[in-house]
Amino acid sequence: MIVLDRKARRELEQLLTDGNTAQKIAKRARIVLMTAAGHGVVAIMREVGVSKTTVWRWQDYFVEAGVDGLIKGRSKPPGRKSLSAAMKLKVVEKTVKERPANATHWSVRSMAEEMGISHTSVQRIWAEHGLKPHLLRSFKISNDPDFIAKVEDIVGLYVDPPEKALVLSVDEKRSHGEWIATDALAE
Repeated sequence: MIVLDRKARRELEQLLTDGNTAQKIAKRARIVLMTAAGHGVVAIMREVGVSKTTVWRWQDYFVEAGVDGLIKGRSKPPGRKSLSAAMKLKVVEKTVKERPANATHWSVRSMAEEMGISHTSVQRIWAEHGLKPHLLRSFKISNDPDFIAKVEDIVGLYVDPPEKALVLSVDEKRSHGEWIATDALAE
C-alpha cells in the first residue's frame, strides 16, 4: 500500500492532466495513484494496459525515489561500448591487406577471433564498408604446369579454327548449382 501526502498526490494528478506529459510518465503516475486509492494489481494492469511486473516495478520505484523517480525513470545498465573508429579501421585494413594463416580469405568468425571482438561487430563493419572477402574480384592464374600450352591450343581454336569446326567451352566451376557452358561456332 502506498500512502501519498498532498504534495505528491497533486504532482501526480498534475502529470495526468497535463497534455504535455509523456505517455509513459502518465502511466507511471496512474499506477501510483490507483495503488494509493486501494486498487489491486490486476485492476491497475487492466486499466493502465501494462503487465503485473510493470505495476510492481513502478510501485517499488515510487517508494524508493518518489515523484521525481517516476519522471526520470530507472536508469538502465550501460550496454556494450561501441567500437572505436580506430578499431573499425584496423578491421578494415586487416581485411583488405592481410590474409589469415591457413585460409584464402577472412571469415567473420576468424576476423572476430583475431581482433578480439564479436562476429556481429565484424559483420557490421564489413557491411558499412561494403567488404565481402569471400567474393574475390581478382583474376587467378592456374598453377597447372601445362597451362601455357593449353591456353595456346584453346586460343588457336578461336583465332584459326579448323574448317567447319564447332568449338565448345565449358567452365569447370559451378555457379549456383548449374554448370556454365559457352559455345562459339566457327564458319
